[in-house]
Amino acid sequence: MASKCIVSHLHLYPHLSLHSAIPHQHPNFSRLPPTNLSLPVKFKASFPKRCIILVPRASSSSSGQSSVGKKVYEFDPHPTLTNDDLKPTRPSQRNYHWKQMARHWVGLVVGVPAYYMAGSLVELGMAWWQGIATVVAANMILLVPLVLTGHPGTKYGISFPVLARSSFGIRGAHVPTSLSALVCCGWYGIESWIGGEAIYLFLPNSIKQSSFSQPLPWLGTSPLEFACFIAFWLVQLVAVLKGMEGVKAFQKYAAPTLIMLTSFLLIWAYVKAAGLGHFLNMSSRLSSSEFWSLFFPSLTANISFWTTIALNIPDFTRFAKTQRDQIIGQAGLPIFMGLFTFVGLAVTSSTQVIFGHVISNPIHLLGQIGGLTTMILAILGISLATMATNIAANVVAPANALVNLYPSKLTYRTGALLSALFCVAFQPWRLLKSSESFVYTWLVGYSALLGPIGGIVLADYYLIRQTKLSLKDLYSLSPEGAYYYCGGFNLAALAALVIGILPVIPGFLQKVGIVSSVSDAFVVIYNNAWFFSFFSAGLLYWILASLSFERETK
Repeated sequence: MASKCIVSHLHLYPHLSLHSAIPHQHPNFSRLPPTNLSLPVKFKASFPKRCIILVPRASSSSSGQSSVGKKVYEFDPHPTLTNDDLKPTRPSQRNYHWKQMARHWVGLVVGVPAYYMAGSLVELGMAWWQGIATVVAANMILLVPLVLTGHPGTKYGISFPVLARSSFGIRGAHVPTSLSALVCCGWYGIESWIGGEAIYLFLPNSIKQSSFSQPLPWLGTSPLEFACFIAFWLVQLVAVLKGMEGVKAFQKYAAPTLIMLTSFLLIWAYVKAAGLGHFLNMSSRLSSSEFWSLFFPSLTANISFWTTIALNIPDFTRFAKTQRDQIIGQAGLPIFMGLFTFVGLAVTSSTQVIFGHVISNPIHLLGQIGGLTTMILAILGISLATMATNIAANVVAPANALVNLYPSKLTYRTGALLSALFCVAFQPWRLLKSSESFVYTWLVGYSALLGPIGGIVLADYYLIRQTKLSLKDLYSLSPEGAYYYCGGFNLAALAALVIGILPVIPGFLQKVGIVSSVSDAFVVIYNNAWFFSFFSAGLLYWILASLSFERETK
């Protein structure tokens, strides 16, 4: 019985294609009459109905346009599975062109964490071209799951919490969405702390030297810095609570402003360091073996940098007009990251010439530059960069995940407010205490949680379902629904998720100092956490689903 509760496949023509016939006939359906969206499919089987998964075959719809038409909204969704924020976007809501998607990514890329991570590569000994190559390679790899995961968002108009119901089950989807939301809340806190640092930078020295600036051991930071963090947190809430329309309006002005301010910083470094010759002539301080031992965890960290939004990208692509818009709009990510990394590395290396030591944190750099005009530009630039990234990448996803838990009681605004409250509990000042803890503990560590989710979701959507989903069943609690599985949980997906995470845990425990040593194999697995967990979980899920299908159809 347990094996039958993993996945059982029956071929069914797509519910979403209103006029298509069954592309591949199956013996089980030889007695079935034609049906349509408004009528649930009835069938008989030799195993419990509540353990059934329906896998639609390919649809006749093949264009890049969204396949969601007016009639798909005629079904009655279960009230506990939907509200205005979780419903599929209608054609009138699809107003994201590729230029808006590109602006979205510019707003995400140009930020303090991306600059800080680029600068840390120089600090750790890489040559400038090695740092840029590492970042560009990571983002070219990540672009593939980004575009693939964005496809169902544009095709069906659904957000990630709804898409996850297809692979993890109607109720099981709460597991991946909650894990992703927790990571987003951690990022929300990090970005908010950076914004608070910008406010702290603007304060007079008399206040900075007061007793309020002395760290409290139990808090982990000073009351003054914590107060700046809360001040920025409150200001940010105004934009956060405006929802997706606020995100679009904000990015319209944030992206060009951020490009301008970044250009000013590069020009300053060029003038003060008498050109960029020192930067272009900078060689690696690493031996060949040292470089490769650093390259793979750095590659993983750079991929991990965007894994939250790589999962939740349907939250944005559901507003794209066509597949072409979402693909072209996202294709610029490696270019944007490469250019911004160049700026980050050039400015960071210039600080060695200008100040006599490397300053990889741009906020600390702006504090060293000084001057009222610089301070004002610093507040403006860092605030814009932080809010652009935070609102787009770290608010929408956890807000939608929380709404998915209680759609009948929660809205986007309440979800966003709860996400903002959760971010404080992460104590971001501790996550940012060093580049080691930020890059190789935080970034690499959480990639082991999100990597397997991405692998399972993509394996289910492309290999098992061949991009065909039943929109009606994504909002149904019927035991005969395609995604009800065993009581609403797909045990195959949950098993693949756990097995994808477990091998990474020993390396993580060593990294945080809980265990003194582990075997070299676990160290290698941890350094490549995203790759290992993504492919192992996706492959395992595909095998379990395929084996179960063969067993049930014999």
